Amino acid sequence: MLSAFTNSLKIPELRSRIFYTLALLFVARVGAHIPLPGLNPQPLQDFFAQQAGSAGGALVGLYNMFTGGALVKGAVFALGIMPYISASIIFQLMTAVVPALSRLQQEGDVGRQKLTQYTRYATVIICLIQGTLLILALENPARLFQGYDVAQYGEIVIVSKTMFLITSVIFMTAGTMILMWMGEQITSRGIGNGVSLLITVGILQDIPGAAGALWHLITPAAGVDGIKPPELIIMLLLFVLVTMGIIMVVQGQRRIPVQYAKRVVGNKVMGGQNSFLPLKVNYSGVMPVIFASAILLFPQQILSQLGAAMKWDFLVEFANNLLRGHWVYYAGYATLILFFSYFWVSVMFKPIQIADDLKKYGGYIPGVRPGAPTAQFLDFVMTRLTLAGALFLTIIAVMPDVLLFELNVPQRIAIFFGGTGMLITVGVILDTMKQIETFLLQRHYDGFLKKGRVRARGGNASAAVSDAADMKTVGKLWLALGTLFAIGMAAWLTKIIQGG
Repeated sequence: MLSAFTNSLKIPELRSRIFYTLALLFVARVGAHIPLPGLNPQPLQDFFAQQAGSAGGALVGLYNMFTGGALVKGAVFALGIMPYISASIIFQLMTAVVPALSRLQQEGDVGRQKLTQYTRYATVIICLIQGTLLILALENPARLFQGYDVAQYGEIVIVSKTMFLITSVIFMTAGTMILMWMGEQITSRGIGNGVSLLITVGILQDIPGAAGALWHLITPAAGVDGIKPPELIIMLLLFVLVTMGIIMVVQGQRRIPVQYAKRVVGNKVMGGQNSFLPLKVNYSGVMPVIFASAILLFPQQILSQLGAAMKWDFLVEFANNLLRGHWVYYAGYATLILFFSYFWVSVMFKPIQIADDLKKYGGYIPGVRPGAPTAQFLDFVMTRLTLAGALFLTIIAVMPDVLLFELNVPQRIAIFFGGTGMLITVGVILDTMKQIETFLLQRHYDGFLKKGRVRARGGNASAAVSDAADMKTVGKLWLALGTLFAIGMAAWLTKIIQGG
């Protein structure tokens, strides 16, 4: 593993991509700490610190996680990259429904460029709407944050509200567009998927806080219940098992064997080889969990306000049962995850198109007739894979709540034992490592995912010589990285000692 990291810096192109990616990620984290002019983020941070672990505010907490804490800090990147992701999902779903967009997608690079342009326009519109609603909520925080008392925490907006609304919406829209640009630049000139990496870094930014909370559990203050060594060992084993389970399901696939008939094209015989069609167990990824988390909160808020206005106690009680920590919430949560898993597969997975493409190129599944029977077989297999993936998503999504409400594990620690954040983090890290692996194997280096040494062939002797000469600068690069790492570790330990 360590040799693979060292080899990553030997390849000039890969080295430049890695440092380019790290530089843009650093800029993204800086923007997540620059507060909007005229806003005092301290009252909001104090409120969230006291509300940590409560059942309410789940939607705001989920959005704050995706923004890397920028929402609570009232930063210029408070909207994060989520408006761009929302616009991308909207157009991705619309291409399966609107014929004009579907034709654009099939027109090659020109059509995809137009779709990208439309997505950017939609991102600006979503930013303006979400930014306006967010600023209005910050000006009257009790409307969005249940339990917020201005007399206790203080005013969040400390300037003229009209000017603050105009300037802040502009700043946050510009911040999201900058993040969108950085994500596209990382994808094209860096390593990994830029948008996914921006979200992942935002999720991982709370690792020092989680480590500090775990340290305080291990070494509790006088009169405070801590964690016992057997419980700590069980938590570590559970973390390893959850991570392994996520990796297995994210990587898991059903390989459908495909054979291609031989064809004579001119003087050449084409086809005749065997291949396979990979069907992912978790085809929909993390999207069902995100949709279910967001949608399940709207009925709770509507029923709660309606019951309070009409003075119907039974409706208020039912709305309270829709909060995290109650079995009604988890029953609805599992049902929505199952529904959106099948909905996403029905929209994105096209068995008829796959069957037609196989028939066009002379491919067939052994034991299955080409055409409609092949489409029915693929739909049959995908339906059962989706059920397994949806059940797994439900277990992983509920795991942090089990630790939070049943075992009283702090929320900053429980969030790393599953849920949306863990699914995104593991998937993005695996994808990034695969891309680095590709660069290493192309230059005949050992990668991350395979053991053994790949010997350089004679035609690559000059590349080996250039790599050896390139190693003269690697020592300086490691020295710079070591210095930055030492500074970061010192700041981290200082934060833990001071109480996280």
